[in-house]
Amino acid sequence: MIDLVFSQLTDVFRIGLIIALVVTMLRTSPVTGRLIPLACGVVFVAVMLPTTMPHGAASLTHAIAAGLVSNLIILILVMAVARLVTRLRR
Repeated sequence: MIDLVFSQLTDVFRIGLIIALVVTMLRTSPVTGRLIPLACGVVFVAVMLPTTMPHGAASLTHAIAAGLVSNLIILILVMAVARLVTRLRR
């Protein structure tokens, strides 16, 4: 399971989707809020990638669970960078 999480943490497509999710959330947060779009986006990416691009011997359930963990780690890092950028812009 740990190897699966590490392999998903280095998936460039997953990282790009999470970055796009954060950028979209920042632009639409006055209307839609922050928490619900981020939670739905993290779950969507965690489910979408293993179901559309299966690889490896891991079961779908393990791949989705590992995807949730890796998406949250990536989201925390992207949100930290986004916060740093917004503070430096002021």
